[in-house]
Amino acid sequence: MTAGTALSLAAPHIAFAADEASSAESTGAASLPTVTVTGAEDNKQHLNTRSASGALGTRSLLDTPFSITSVSADDLAERQINKLGDVFALDASVSDNSGGYGAWAAYLTVRGLPLDWQNAFRIDGKPFLSYAITLPYDHFERIDLLKGSSGFMYGFGSPGGLVNYVTKKPTDTPVRSVTVGYTSNNIWSEHVDLGGRFGNDQMFGYRLNATHAQGETFNDGKIRRDSVSLALDARLTRDLTWDFQSIWQNSNSDDQPTSVYTASLTGSQLPSVIGGGNQTLIGRGQHINTNFQLYSTGLTYRLNEDWKANVNYSHSTSKRNRNEGTLYLQNSAGDYNDFRSDSREGHVFDQWQAMLEGKARTGFIEHQLTFGAAWQKQVNDYSISSFYQQIGTGNIYSQNTNSYTSSTDLIPYHNGIITQQALFASDTLKFSERWSLLGGLRYTNFDQKGFSTTGAQTSQYKKDGVVTPTVALMYKPEPNTTVYTSYVESLEQGGTPGTTNSNYGQMLNPLTSKQYEFGVKSEQALWSTTAALFRIERAAEYTNGSGALVQDGESIYQGLELGGTLKLGNQWQTGANLMLLDSKYSKGTTNNGNRVAGAPNFMATAQLAYLVPQVNGLKLMADAKYTGNTMLRAANDIKLPAYTLVNLGASYSTRIGNYDTTFRAAVDNVFDKRYWQYQYENYIKPGDPRTFSLSAKIDF
Repeated sequence: MTAGTALSLAAPHIAFAADEASSAESTGAASLPTVTVTGAEDNKQHLNTRSASGALGTRSLLDTPFSITSVSADDLAERQINKLGDVFALDASVSDNSGGYGAWAAYLTVRGLPLDWQNAFRIDGKPFLSYAITLPYDHFERIDLLKGSSGFMYGFGSPGGLVNYVTKKPTDTPVRSVTVGYTSNNIWSEHVDLGGRFGNDQMFGYRLNATHAQGETFNDGKIRRDSVSLALDARLTRDLTWDFQSIWQNSNSDDQPTSVYTASLTGSQLPSVIGGGNQTLIGRGQHINTNFQLYSTGLTYRLNEDWKANVNYSHSTSKRNRNEGTLYLQNSAGDYNDFRSDSREGHVFDQWQAMLEGKARTGFIEHQLTFGAAWQKQVNDYSISSFYQQIGTGNIYSQNTNSYTSSTDLIPYHNGIITQQALFASDTLKFSERWSLLGGLRYTNFDQKGFSTTGAQTSQYKKDGVVTPTVALMYKPEPNTTVYTSYVESLEQGGTPGTTNSNYGQMLNPLTSKQYEFGVKSEQALWSTTAALFRIERAAEYTNGSGALVQDGESIYQGLELGGTLKLGNQWQTGANLMLLDSKYSKGTTNNGNRVAGAPNFMATAQLAYLVPQVNGLKLMADAKYTGNTMLRAANDIKLPAYTLVNLGASYSTRIGNYDTTFRAAVDNVFDKRYWQYQYENYIKPGDPRTFSLSAKIDF
């Protein structure tokens, strides 16, 4: 992590440069508000940078009444990111439930709520299904996290938040770089980044990224990933721009760590933790193979100085073929029953969206207006003859000797089709330089259908006219500070019970939620700070005593987020971030008053960066994250202990010959801390062991 990158994340929103914001605006790319990350010599976060902000239109981060974290490409490279949980490791509101090489790639908890794996992930604002997909992080300009409800801005989704990957776009300045990397135990990677413009008046732009990674993971599993992304644009006229983005990735992973399922555990005592790099849990034959593709294109037309229109289409597919073990823990001695799942699954998203945004004035009131319409179709495929059975027994402290060979007769069928049609509009009324009021409304028709293996429709949830509003009042006591209070409602798809649930595959009805937030954002010459008080009320969903995933009562999350950065002299920069959270179940038939499963009551991070004056170009970094104790399930009979992870990093920039060259090193989990990592209700796995990463980048 760069000196500024690592630490400015503590404020939970940091950004990228203004020229990138202009590029995003010109192509009409839907994204979360953006931020600029700089080195320790420049503590500013550039919160006045303007960028596209989904259904809210174009606005600065300082004028956006929600909590947002943004992680830049520089930070991703400096910290040698390998999984989604590491992307947001410096945000105290985010719990890491992910795994870098298995099916749990996209699991995160934000403010105590799990992200919705069907709706909580976007690429340039376009929907895709991220289950089991670890994307090529070096292909993105930044990764944004909108914390809290995204119902108005992006439609259906969990109130935990939404992750938006912003792809690298063509730049006016040519880009030429090659990076070679190494990650323990023995994974080698190569990345090429090429971009620029050509043609009359530099009419056409391109950006090509390609990555290959292959080798042995820390638990002696095997991984091979190949990915390519291509972004194009054309300035057809002075006012009309065409853009195109695509990503293709194929990943093959063998012998990866299994998850431990605790619903059948006798008593409430977990076994002693084993090391995350231990091979004993792995039974032979396990693998997960995925293929991901996304293609999107759009036109942006600038009507005049104040108004522009955009229309775009996207298509994404996610396919996975997995032979995955789940260990049903029986007792505190570590005995288990070994269940193996063998299936093929796939998901397709298609979306059309049109948006008009601009400025107007009525009397003394200025208006920032956004109008839009969207259509989205999601198709979920599951295999007809999937296998899920016990294949043996074992103990977590002894080598797993069970094996299962995948079937070749796994034919997928359309299990569910979900269609959404939406209209949305927002108006930000500016009464003076200090006061403004935001109002927004999304109107959605929702249709969810389930099908049997024969193609017969088995269920339907249809609701027209679903309204998800948002309203916010903002006050600026001075130009670089905003105080805001906001309210937003959201509707999310109900959960799909997993293979360990007694009602496996039966889609549940959508859930409703409400969110209240009061916050402050301020950026000054030598320091910055953010604070947010929030309350989220959501319909509760959990696994009951009979093993069924049910909806019962509601879950409430109340919390405080604080963050800040401070520049100390020319070499030092520090930062810290914390979250206090009170969560509970209420209004249900059981578990009332219990803490919500997966919601830590306290989390904190601290970061330090130092520019070494004696060695020009050398930066040293350190950070730590404390994750408080977490309830494993709604009954609150098993508590996962708190743990702290410490990471170190360094980067050295120099010139070799005529080429700018950067060397980077990172050590995650320096003290090789052993801990049970919460993944999902009743699911745990050993936390990742100490890992080393090295890379060298040459710009030419």
